[in-house]
Amino acid sequence: MTTKKKPRHPLAGEMMSGADMIIQVFADEGVETIFGYNGGQVLPTYDALFRYNENKKTQQQLHLVVPANEQGAGFMASGYARATGKVGVFLCTSGPGATNCVTPIRDAMADSIPIVLVTGQVPRHCIGTDAFQEAPVFNIMSATTKHVFLVSDETKIEATVRTAFAIARSGRPGPVVVDVPKDVQNFVGPYQGEGLLELKGYDIRQKIALESRISEHEAKTFFQMLAKSHRPLLYAGGGIINANAAKELRAFSAHFNIPVVTTLMGIGSVDTTHELSLRMLGMHGTAYANYAVEDCDFLIAVGARFDDRVAGKVATFAPNAKIAHIDIDAAEIGKVRQPDWAFVGDARAALQDLMDAGATFKRDFSKWVKLVNKYKKEHPLDYEHNSQLLQPQEVLEELNKITRGDAIVCTGVGQHQMWAAQYFDFHQPRSLITSGSMGTMGFGLPASIGAQIGRPDKTVIDVDGDGSLRMNIGEMDTAVAYGVPIKLLLLNNRGDGMVLQWQRLYFGKRFSGTEKDHRQKDFVKAAQADGFQFARCIDDRRQLPKALKEFVDFEGPAFLEVRIDRDASVYPMVGPGMGYQEMITGPYIKSRVDIQPEVHDIDPEDTI
Repeated sequence: MTTKKKPRHPLAGEMMSGADMIIQVFADEGVETIFGYNGGQVLPTYDALFRYNENKKTQQQLHLVVPANEQGAGFMASGYARATGKVGVFLCTSGPGATNCVTPIRDAMADSIPIVLVTGQVPRHCIGTDAFQEAPVFNIMSATTKHVFLVSDETKIEATVRTAFAIARSGRPGPVVVDVPKDVQNFVGPYQGEGLLELKGYDIRQKIALESRISEHEAKTFFQMLAKSHRPLLYAGGGIINANAAKELRAFSAHFNIPVVTTLMGIGSVDTTHELSLRMLGMHGTAYANYAVEDCDFLIAVGARFDDRVAGKVATFAPNAKIAHIDIDAAEIGKVRQPDWAFVGDARAALQDLMDAGATFKRDFSKWVKLVNKYKKEHPLDYEHNSQLLQPQEVLEELNKITRGDAIVCTGVGQHQMWAAQYFDFHQPRSLITSGSMGTMGFGLPASIGAQIGRPDKTVIDVDGDGSLRMNIGEMDTAVAYGVPIKLLLLNNRGDGMVLQWQRLYFGKRFSGTEKDHRQKDFVKAAQADGFQFARCIDDRRQLPKALKEFVDFEGPAFLEVRIDRDASVYPMVGPGMGYQEMITGPYIKSRVDIQPEVHDIDPEDTI
């Protein structure tokens, strides 16, 4: 049997500069859009991009989007990657250009997002001399990224950039940085059209993880645990989205009739309107999701990492449950909570393996499903309905009637982020794009631009807060300049609402540094100055349905500010370091103090 030889790259052997090689690898890797800001040490690569696009023989042009700030470029690349599942790319210069990229790189690392950053660097002979706009990118980025390269050997520039893409998208995805000295960009040599750097340890680990399948013995042990369970619960994280395993998760849940809770990053892995969906768990998860976690006896974690916003007080998290944990990253197994059963490997393959192994497994969990659906009815999300002031929850409820779970929703960070997670329906994965682990204010606007460019077929809405929007407000101009038809909804409570809520609950109402009444910014005028043809502000609920409909239906970029009750809070809330039994449901959501837990509704032999 002969192995079919891979066809030779049409440009193999052609002489190119290092800069040309960077751009050609981008094209070979299927890059469609580059987000970036030019500067002295990356000029050769930007020139190569110009020449590449100018070449009439080139069929695939590389679209360039220039942001207001390099941080914006990073979040655009991240939004693009999160919305499409492809590797996002940004290209920036040395020194402050590179250091402005640290936050989006760390943000992508924390949420396992595949992006590649190429930065210009001072020539090799200047490195270490404190040359103009020099920064030690390798040292700075090493602690914040999946991998960082400083290209010191000009003959390896092509293989290095290609390897960066391979690392970014493989295994547990993440950001990769390639720092390229200017003289390496100017180097001229033959283009190979193929080849990766040899990374023996990494390659072996990835091969083992990707080829790993659940054995017959492992499957048998898993189903022995499931057979003893009466109240199993799936706990799905962002790893489901990254592994494109939503279809398998939904099939697994339906096949075995097991309810699902998701993390913030896992939203969309199951349809939030499905009977088996209990939506988000954790600090601001639904009360019924958290009660299900308290009552379950077998917690099946897939692509989730038991982080502090979910597990809270680890010792009391899922106190009655045996734990099964599936993750692509071996470092996550037992890092926070020791499992009773674990598997390191691809979530998609693992779920399929378990379904195949359990094809004949029979266990009736209908009483448990009936119980958790009773929780949903008795402990639903709720808020103040009689206030004269507009409530943020009613704004998002009204918007949800228009989007019907089909829009891509991006957010900044704060209360509006949690309300968006709680009150929107999400039918598909990659529908909620938000900064999860890092919680980076200023994320929403640039991320929505990247998401819209990646998914021009979708309505993309940035739900933002006044504090978060201010941080990257310069990107409003970017949206208009490139005709990106995002819909920017500003929930303005004239303060840093989430921190205000913490100060209200835990710091004796000492509002230090969080009230913004002295700020005079007219956001509508700012939007108009940046070229938004639709820019409005409302504070009357009678205007709300019409304004939201016109906002969503507007063909170009649209801005709508809604002035909301500054005292509105996000509930439920599990305080920092607290357990679910200490969850505050607020004045409008019924807690188990008011309605006793109905675990007794299950047959006595089904109780723990």
